[in-house]
Amino acid sequence: MQTTPTDARTSEDVVDLLRAQHARIRDLFDEVMHSDGREREDAFRQLVRLLAIHETAEEEIIHPAARRLPGGDGIVDDRLAEEREAKELLSELDGMDIDDPRFLKSVDKLRMDVLTHARAEERYEFDRLRDQFNPTQLRGFAAAVRAAQAIAPTHPHPGVESASKNMLAGPMAAVVDRVRDMIRNARDHG
Repeated sequence: MQTTPTDARTSEDVVDLLRAQHARIRDLFDEVMHSDGREREDAFRQLVRLLAIHETAEEEIIHPAARRLPGGDGIVDDRLAEEREAKELLSELDGMDIDDPRFLKSVDKLRMDVLTHARAEERYEFDRLRDQFNPTQLRGFAAAVRAAQAIAPTHPHPGVESASKNMLAGPMAAVVDRVRDMIRNARDHG
């Protein structure tokens, strides 16, 4: 069932953009959990990619802005800890065969962790960002998020949960990830 409220590719407001991506992530978890074979593999690959680029952009753009809010450091530190745990599990899953008996149980744990994390972001970061920044600034954040996502790594890299670490390690990781994706895609579909 598709729950995406707006198209994340055309949203002008960063909060709408990120909420739409959260909805797409929920949809992809549902597809992974309720499919098998090639369909599950494809949904899982899309999920890995979206989670990786989404979290990178939040770490580079959203979290630094949220730190400027009252109490922002504590809120962001909590989200970063959650992101690191999710990246570690996603990294394990990314190397696991989708037919492995542990796969769906691990995906379900990741789903619960990610959806809990997303709700916390929406409540403690996104709503407050919308209150503190004007529509022009929110559109600017959306453009910055899209730019960050365009060059972000496409696989999880645990331990890289800050803007500075993403800026240092991200470009090389993104190149390696995108080459790996091209090779996998050519092998699987060629």
